[in-house]
Amino acid sequence: MVATNTTPATAPPDAAGPKAGHPGRFGLSPQAQGMLALLLTVAIWAAFALSARALSASSLLPADAALLRFGVPLLVLLPALWRRRHRIAAVRPGVALKIICGAGVPFFLAAMHGGALTSAAFVGSIVPGMVPLFVSAIMVRRGHGMPRGTQSVGLALIAAGVVALVWRYVVPVDTDVLAGSGILLVASGLWALYTVGLREVDLDPVGSIGLLCLPSFAVIGVLVLTGVLPTGIAHAAGSDIALFLVVQGLGVGLCAGLLYAFAIRRLGAERSSVVGSLSPVAVVLLAVPLLGESPTAAVLIGVPLITAGVVLANRRPRPKVPADA
Repeated sequence: MVATNTTPATAPPDAAGPKAGHPGRFGLSPQAQGMLALLLTVAIWAAFALSARALSASSLLPADAALLRFGVPLLVLLPALWRRRHRIAAVRPGVALKIICGAGVPFFLAAMHGGALTSAAFVGSIVPGMVPLFVSAIMVRRGHGMPRGTQSVGLALIAAGVVALVWRYVVPVDTDVLAGSGILLVASGLWALYTVGLREVDLDPVGSIGLLCLPSFAVIGVLVLTGVLPTGIAHAAGSDIALFLVVQGLGVGLCAGLLYAFAIRRLGAERSSVVGSLSPVAVVLLAVPLLGESPTAAVLIGVPLITAGVVLANRRPRPKVPADA
């Protein structure tokens, strides 16, 4: 999941940190703090992609993983969320919907199901890689104009990378992989909404997590209680529960949510995107020893294309300096 250059780099009042260039906590500048937070976030995103693939081989069901994903952050942050309840309730419905749908239950179930049908490399590449394309479509719809220059080249490379990933499954047709890829594209489109919404909401990182997790946990709870989604957590292996509690609940749900919001406010969406583009590469490298996946020729071609495309798609031209400066 990659931050994209979608909105102004100004941060909400409650997210303001030290002035640019001045050391913050632990003697680190705001830029260094943001870079450290982003690198940790990339590692957690890679773990998310790996867990999406590993879920199909575990004793847990998607609903169980979702309960851990959205429930653990609520439990840990409950006192802090209670103090922010009025600000969370005051968020505009349109912005709240972007965040809740973009990274909540619809996104989570799409990513998990798509990962079960494909591979960790597909999850780690398609979901974050296609975000700039979807965000550009949102911006064009808002009247911001068509992408130009390096941005258009980057978007073309992203599209070419996705085509390279799925091409070998078209002839002969592999319906599972193609269906899984389509579902991952839906997940990527949802994450684009979340990225846009995160920059529009006037909440600090903790409040943003509460806005996402409170309704998401309620929805998944209702779906489980009514039998719409099956659950097997009562009979699941303790090791599986512990793994997903750490990776999904504490890692993705709590740490990545805080770190991602913190990094995008310290560095801005553009710089966050460039470093965040390392996520697909990290997923491919980690999937070999952890999941036993062997990178195919399609992966070795598609992942670098997507990574390069994300970097170019979020690159802004340097401002022109007057000759007499």
